[in-house]
Amino acid sequence: MRIDSGDLGVHARKVRRILDEGGLAQARIFASGNLDEERLHELVAGGAPIDAFGVGTRMNVSADAPFLDCAYKMAEYAGRPRRKRSEGKANWPGRKQVFRSFDGTGRIRGDLLGLDSDDAPGTRLLLPVLRAGQRVEPPPSLESLRERATEQMAMLPEALRGLAPADPYPVTVSPSLRALADEVDARTLARG
Repeated sequence: MRIDSGDLGVHARKVRRILDEGGLAQARIFASGNLDEERLHELVAGGAPIDAFGVGTRMNVSADAPFLDCAYKMAEYAGRPRRKRSEGKANWPGRKQVFRSFDGTGRIRGDLLGLDSDDAPGTRLLLPVLRAGQRVEPPPSLESLRERATEQMAMLPEALRGLAPADPYPVTVSPSLRALADEVDARTLARG
């Protein structure tokens, strides 16, 4: 049994009890999810019934240097929207698009996360790179990527360009995406 979100120690104890009561004492519990040596020590010292750990992001980067924690989450399968609902890790279902809006000076105002089929105002940020396993266009040059990054940085509001704390960048979710999430959740709960 793999546990990768929430309070790993608490969840491991609950899972171990359920497995043992179900006659599955031989089943093993595997935990992962942003683990480092300090968290492993806490779990082991606390007696969490975890048989093995998966360490990824924090193993191959320095904790004092920035890193990107990301994982693949299935949002659609066989043309039907899917959704992960794990504690603290729920994702939005279906094919999505990000629509960016700008103020009158050309500075970024905020983003709208919606469905790819939405007809929302703003610039569409997600563009296809591959179709049927083939590149849609040749890869951009390093110079053009550098220019684009510089242009995008210049469009950020001044408060978001420094290291000082700033108000969060405004991202909203479209009503159509919220409705799809509710529909997927209802369908999942109905299957019980």
